[in-house]
Amino acid sequence: ACETDELRPLKKAKLVVDEKSSDEGEGATVLEKDNEKNSAETEPADNVLAEPDRSPKISNLKDATVLEKYNEKKSAETEPADDVHAEPDKSLKIHPREKMLIDFREKLYFAPLTTVGNLPFRRVCKKLGADVTCGEMAMCTNLLQGQASEWALLRRHSSEDLFGVQICGAYPDTIARTVELIEKECTVDFIDINMGCPIDIVVDKGAGSFLLTKPLRMKGIIQAASGTVDKPITVKVRTGYFGGKNRIDSLIADIGSWGATAVTIHGRSRQQRYSKLADWDYICQCAQKAPSTLQVLGNGDIFSYLDWNNRKTDCPELSTCMIARGALIKPWLFTEIKEQRHWDISSQERLNILKDYVRFGLEHWGSDKK
Repeated sequence: ACETDELRPLKKAKLVVDEKSSDEGEGATVLEKDNEKNSAETEPADNVLAEPDRSPKISNLKDATVLEKYNEKKSAETEPADDVHAEPDKSLKIHPREKMLIDFREKLYFAPLTTVGNLPFRRVCKKLGADVTCGEMAMCTNLLQGQASEWALLRRHSSEDLFGVQICGAYPDTIARTVELIEKECTVDFIDINMGCPIDIVVDKGAGSFLLTKPLRMKGIIQAASGTVDKPITVKVRTGYFGGKNRIDSLIADIGSWGATAVTIHGRSRQQRYSKLADWDYICQCAQKAPSTLQVLGNGDIFSYLDWNNRKTDCPELSTCMIARGALIKPWLFTEIKEQRHWDISSQERLNILKDYVRFGLEHWGSDKK
């Protein structure tokens, strides 16, 4: 009944005449004022557009159900349906399998080299044919402390069209915070985690090749990094910690499932350091065991284009070979590999390379006179 009462048309206003007024004209004036007052209360102002009433007219109580159905229909039109999904949250991280992968196949990769793989030298290597470059190893603790000298290791030159940075840390939470900062503050294509550095000061802190003795911590670090950022995560390892006790072959499948998109295997143990020759037979064994989603890169003793050809021919499962000390001995090694020839470089050409390095160094570090 309350609903129908609200919908009834307003009754006509009765004539109101001032008792003190005997003139009909004055009574009419009072009526006009009363009507104007009622109109002002019930009608919208001229400058306000009233929404037309589309509700059904209810003439009796039996039609009340019509109004209820109308209200339900209108509510269904204005409220979102349960099966309509909201726009996905773009802050959600991409699953590791959905990340944009970097294809390292057949690319000449200049290895991250501490102290010597600096930006000016990387520019020299790029000019001579390197396809992929990677910054010097940076310690996570130093980066998190905001050390400017450590952050400088992550700088990228515009000529480095495919560039990554390498970090070293001992614990998953440290790695996770570091990669998050790098993705936010730096322009990189991939992030490499060092799990093969043999230096005592690094190993004593539980990082580098020490992690080869802690598979569960390796798992935690890779998963933490991969789950935190959208950039591809790669890993660099050695064959094992102790000589004669190789173990990467038993972890190679797991490394891929943990979230790494590529792994570089240096064919020596931590105990070997840089003594003896790299074990390329073992590197190939690991590459053959790796899942198809994990790219395997070999590293160690690539000093000529023939070394490159032999390693690639003997193990076609390898995506590519990383070049490290060979590039320090002759930066033009990248040109030799691409052009498949020995380059009997002249003294003038060597001098020009040195001039380039000095010029790049002045641009990057500045002069002592400044």
